[in-house]
Amino acid sequence: MPYASNDDLPPSVRNHLPPHAQDIYREAFNHAFASHAADPDHEEIAHRIAWAAVKRSYVKDGDVWVRR
Repeated sequence: MPYASNDDLPPSVRNHLPPHAQDIYREAFNHAFASHAADPDHEEIAHRIAWAAVKRSYVKDGDVWVRR
């Protein structure tokens, strides 16, 4: 299901990523979710694509996600 706002994101995303990274995740997820709607695993695919999008701009430093 697409996310309308960052408040709708799963706790594993909301509680660990900074706000800008959450924006990236939400936008990438929503786009991938719509793009892969015909695939039965579209939600899992969308989550993987969203994490990949975040990792292009952020890196985990210990327990904290920081901008590259």
